[in-house]
Amino acid sequence: MTGFLMLAGLASAALSPDTALGRWQTETRHGIVEVERCGASICGKLTNSDGLRANPNLLDVNNKDASLRGRRMMNLQFMSGFTRGDGEWTGGTIYNGDDGGTYKATITPIDADHLKVRGCIMWPLCKSQTWTRVR
Repeated sequence: MTGFLMLAGLASAALSPDTALGRWQTETRHGIVEVERCGASICGKLTNSDGLRANPNLLDVNNKDASLRGRRMMNLQFMSGFTRGDGEWTGGTIYNGDDGGTYKATITPIDADHLKVRGCIMWPLCKSQTWTRVR
């Protein structure tokens, strides 16, 4: 068992942070996120979800900044500012349209088809999701 765990650890350590690029399904609301390069960083936009299927003109009504509540959620860039690290992207932010908050975030490729996305108000007040690659 220990050998298997070591091999699994080596496999994830060998992944490039660029493994994060692509289309991903979130754990909630069948969200589809497109993660792409934005200069030296990466960014992500919401391209589909249960809410967008029900209303393609869904607005950002929960935003804490009242001046942004009229923007459309479709293709909204909600992840940005990441720095490439050793096997992960750190120092970025992720916006949560459900509560209108923006949180510090880290994106870590688990394997070629899974990302660990963690958003934190402040350590240790964090939530994580595992996103699955969409082929």
